[in-house]
Amino acid sequence: MAAGELTQAHRPGVFKQKNKQHKHGKHRTKGETERENKGRVPVKTISKKQRKEQKRLDRRHKARQLRCNKKDAVLTEKRHLGGKDGPPHLVAVIALHATVKVQSVMRLLQSDETGILHENIGDLPGFGFTLPRFKQRLIFTSPNTADLHAILDIAKVADTLLFVLDSTEGWDSYGDYTLSCLFAQGLPSHALVTVGFSDVPVKKRTEARRLLNRLVEVRFPDSRLFSLDSAQDSILLLRHLVSQKQRKLFFRSRRPYLLAQHATFQPGPGALGTLQVSGYVRGQPLSVNRLLHIVGHGDFQMSQIDASRDPLILKHVENRITKGGDVEMQDNDTLDTMDEHVRVLMKADPTRQESLQSEAEVDPMEGEQTWPTESELKEAEDALHEKKKLFKKVPKGTSEYQASWILEEDEEGEEESGEDESSEADEQMQYEDILEEVDSQEGNLSEEEEEEEEEEEDEAEEVSAATDNCRVKLYDEKIDEQEEQEMLERYKQARADEMFPDEVDTPMDTPARIRFQRYRGLKSFRTSPWDPKENLPPEYSRIYQFQNFERTRKRAFAFAEEEPEGAMVGWYVTIHVKDVPSTVIESFHEGQPLVLVSLLPHEQKMSVLHMLVRRHPGNSEPIKSKEELIFHCGFRRFRASPVYSQHTSGDKHKMERFLRCDMPVVASVYAPVTFPTAGVLVFKQRANGMQDLVATGSLLNSDPDRVIVKRIVLSGHPFKIMRRTAVVRYMFFNREDVLWFKPVELRTKWGRRGHIKEALGTHGHMKCIFDNQLRSQDTILMHLYKRIYPKWTYDPHVPEAIPWVKNESSVNAAEN
Repeated sequence: MAAGELTQAHRPGVFKQKNKQHKHGKHRTKGETERENKGRVPVKTISKKQRKEQKRLDRRHKARQLRCNKKDAVLTEKRHLGGKDGPPHLVAVIALHATVKVQSVMRLLQSDETGILHENIGDLPGFGFTLPRFKQRLIFTSPNTADLHAILDIAKVADTLLFVLDSTEGWDSYGDYTLSCLFAQGLPSHALVTVGFSDVPVKKRTEARRLLNRLVEVRFPDSRLFSLDSAQDSILLLRHLVSQKQRKLFFRSRRPYLLAQHATFQPGPGALGTLQVSGYVRGQPLSVNRLLHIVGHGDFQMSQIDASRDPLILKHVENRITKGGDVEMQDNDTLDTMDEHVRVLMKADPTRQESLQSEAEVDPMEGEQTWPTESELKEAEDALHEKKKLFKKVPKGTSEYQASWILEEDEEGEEESGEDESSEADEQMQYEDILEEVDSQEGNLSEEEEEEEEEEEDEAEEVSAATDNCRVKLYDEKIDEQEEQEMLERYKQARADEMFPDEVDTPMDTPARIRFQRYRGLKSFRTSPWDPKENLPPEYSRIYQFQNFERTRKRAFAFAEEEPEGAMVGWYVTIHVKDVPSTVIESFHEGQPLVLVSLLPHEQKMSVLHMLVRRHPGNSEPIKSKEELIFHCGFRRFRASPVYSQHTSGDKHKMERFLRCDMPVVASVYAPVTFPTAGVLVFKQRANGMQDLVATGSLLNSDPDRVIVKRIVLSGHPFKIMRRTAVVRYMFFNREDVLWFKPVELRTKWGRRGHIKEALGTHGHMKCIFDNQLRSQDTILMHLYKRIYPKWTYDPHVPEAIPWVKNESSVNAAEN
């Protein structure tokens, strides 16, 4: 090579050998990757996600900002409640023992000399109290303890529940029953107070407090027990109420709600009128175009919202709404110059106001393609007349002409259930024997004294006999024989369903293919398909369904939090509700609390609600499926007939004939849509008007496509066994039924599987083949399924509840 020539370096080609790298068990860190890339990024990775990647310090800074924002929001909400810009702190005083006097507790709470008492806060029973040194204002109210609905309604809107306990027993049976209902509904912030410790001797106070604390720890493990016997105790309690941490209830924090402090009714041209309700807005801003639900009465529309004068103001300040709608603060010096007329905040816009329509419009001709002809109508009428003909049992081979001459009388035997009359043993003979022994021992008494004693004993016997007879009559008057017989029959059915689940007897007088024509067999209950849109009932044309319920729920909550206009939280406003019946104001004047809540979008529409409930341990009566019950779901209260099903993760759910005691079940009803989360209470109403708590739980979702399948089990017995083959009888009673159900798979109680091979004879015997040897003591089963739906019995009007525990305790106290 010449000296002046340039040499060309060797460059490897694409086929250059590349050896495997050593697997050191480590991965490259982000720092190493950035150092190797030296800022270079491939073209394919330049995307929106890549641009959003942040450095470690940026991520830490962002997380710190989020924590600070959440902390500031919590502090702002805490300072807002009871302050000058927020609603007053609503405290509900509830007595948990019959001996506790709520009025004495209310008087002790007013003993703070630095506070300002406001006795006139409207029609709400209670008083207002402003504490300038705490910069707080409170409203104390006490619902009727005997009315369980009133207690639950107040607890839905109260910020704090003040439970008043007895100094020795704590709470009685009715108080424990009330606590069970409140815990299931959702318990807000609470405080425990006991009265009467000053009456306990000084030496026994420590032991009494220790026993009471041990009792309270069962229900309230982290709560402090306060004494309320003096003014100093009331100051400590008030300080605790205004400074304690508030528990958040999600079913009310996402919705605007209001407790009525004053209400008036203006009658309209018909039976309806306009209801004007005044109170503080709580939860979220209130829009006039939204629907309003009055607890216990139904859904209504608002016509306008007015800004009224706040009856409970802190010293030297008062709320004032400017022309632009902002809230300003004004001194008491300028309060007298403020005009007293009411300002209109919002009026309903008919184009934006939500409709009260709760059911979908049903078009009976929606599935029709053409109008039927005259001949088709005539054929339909003839077929209808043929269906109305009387079918008679006639001998085989009888013609229609011969059958018309045969008269058949319906013989229906009525089963009369005999009732054994139970009588109590007469104690008079035993009493006389005892008297004779006493007389023989006391032989020293004179005849006159003996005669006087005999007369007194006779009178005492007559009085005791009359008392016993009165008690027996009073006890018998309370017992309803028909109700006792029905309850006995229910217990028998529940016991049979527990011992032999889903087993039914094949009828002998009706062909099984006719009796069970709506049922079908499934190869596998878990994996076999079932179309949720197949053979829907007419009620499904009246309800609404969401394409994605969870997505709709998130959008509704986001829209409620970002409401652009409306009455802000803490404003004292007057709401005009139109087309309201007069029964609403009548119940309010009778002492019932009036609770109003603004509904979220779609919450007035009917659908299928599913609630996960568990049996309450205090009730053991059997409750059948489709039996009418009373539901408290969130703010709503209604009556419905639920269908129970198992809570599983599959696409099909087995129906339960009774409300189970050992496992939670899903109760499905037709009811207006309610977005979770919300507590659920289930009551059963007796014939005398009392209501028993039977189950508690929470709202699951709204899904009409949930397939609830009812299972029945037909059983047969092996007649002859030849290893894997057996002759089975007593499952069917004619040959046609065997051939009809031949494709359905068979199972046994000992785990064998098989199928029907052929029918034998005409009496329902069949030859079956199984996957293994069959035992003589085994039972052959056939599972059949059909889909069921809830019963449309929705009623938003629920009668007043009479607590059974309170009533029984009062009766026992009167007898004692």
